[in-house]
Amino acid sequence: MPVCESLPPSFLARFPSLILRVPLLLFLLVSPSAAKTQPSAGLDSGYVSALSAADRFLQAWQSGDAENGLVLLTRHAKEKATADVFENFFSNPGSSAYEIGRGKLLKRGRYEFPVVLVGISKNHARRRFASIVIVDTGRNDWAVDTLP
Repeated sequence: MPVCESLPPSFLARFPSLILRVPLLLFLLVSPSAAKTQPSAGLDSGYVSALSAADRFLQAWQSGDAENGLVLLTRHAKEKATADVFENFFSNPGSSAYEIGRGKLLKRGRYEFPVVLVGISKNHARRRFASIVIVDTGRNDWAVDTLP
């Protein structure tokens, strides 16, 4: 039974425009435009590639794979970090994990991602908050420019 037929005639006489407004309101609530989200500002095609490079580098850190981590560094990062700093960064005595936050575009071809590095040793978790800068080195090849 349609809604209009179930309403008493006196109700419809008092609110004749309600018959037209209810379907319009239902359409507006269900339309795809009502579900639109705001577009993310500042994201370009390189964001995903930069995030992927950050993830690969931190996976190498998590597994203690210094060799693959070294490949993902820019020349600038290799010159800035001494061998001791690099070895200390990749030496994980216990379990480790990481979290990458939403990155921001510093300038074209350069992103900064906040990271949380978690190390677990002797049943004690230690979190370290840092950031990692990823740059486009050319031909859509992304590398780590600063160690977290």
